[in-house]
Amino acid sequence: MRTTTTFALAALAVPLALAQTTSSKRGLCYVNTTYSNTDDPIWDSGNSDLTWYYNYAYTPTSGIDGTKLQYIPMLWGAPPSNTDMTFYNNVKSLIASGTQVKYVLGFNEPDGCVSGGSCVDAQTAAKTWIREIEPLKKEHGILLGAPAVTGSPTGFTWLQNFFTACAGNCSADFIPVHWYGDFEGLASHVGQVNGTYPNMTMWITEYALAEGSLADSQTFYNQSANWFDSLSYVTHYSYFGAFRSDVSNVGPNAAMLTQKGQLTDIGAWYLGQKATGNTPKGDAAQVAKFAGWAAVVLAAMMWVMT
Repeated sequence: MRTTTTFALAALAVPLALAQTTSSKRGLCYVNTTYSNTDDPIWDSGNSDLTWYYNYAYTPTSGIDGTKLQYIPMLWGAPPSNTDMTFYNNVKSLIASGTQVKYVLGFNEPDGCVSGGSCVDAQTAAKTWIREIEPLKKEHGILLGAPAVTGSPTGFTWLQNFFTACAGNCSADFIPVHWYGDFEGLASHVGQVNGTYPNMTMWITEYALAEGSLADSQTFYNQSANWFDSLSYVTHYSYFGAFRSDVSNVGPNAAMLTQKGQLTDIGAWYLGQKATGNTPKGDAAQVAKFAGWAAVVLAAMMWVMT
């Protein structure tokens, strides 16, 4: 198993002075909220560092469609019919209309059955993949992202069962990773994923320090972004916090926007800009509408790879 100790220790030493960096790896994990129409222009502004986005769906987001951000369609879960071809047909339509589709993502947290997990058993997911996702690679050369399981131990088991059920008929090109915990746990988890699937590149498609203090959240961001940029096998990453702090379900301090829609320091750094000094505040009465993992955050934070 490939270890991550050297990279992790180096990232831990990153000073905040290096927070303003740029990277072509950065993308947007688009989260739909009541503020989205107002905030959409931020992500595609002239001084934004982002190059791609996904929105847990297979239809582009109207507010940023046709911009410099490359759209990545996702088949979030398995359709009820075992003959359904909706995802395949929609991606084909996007291509026919001139949209350049280089990658697709398959299944969001299928091992999770609450708070955004698609709750799909491995056998059903394999059949759906073979029917709707695999042909896109054979016909159009699209690179395929494996199911994005949760960061808990159940994710490894589910993914192993998925590839077994595929019986060699699911040719994933990269492994998406989700993590909500501290940097040491992130480093261990990424190391275990890379050791388990050493022949695939990796996308970190959801990550944040959940419910951390502002200082801890900023330190986590700086450590993780610097580390991801140093890893050749991590080709894409998307921070989970593309929403205002008052609708964040991973804590206001993780958000990229304040409650007024201003870039926080983390948000500005992520877009390759200087720190703003804008302090995020939260409102427990509001909840973000998103398709990510929340219910097993605590388990992921406490799990340490042996």
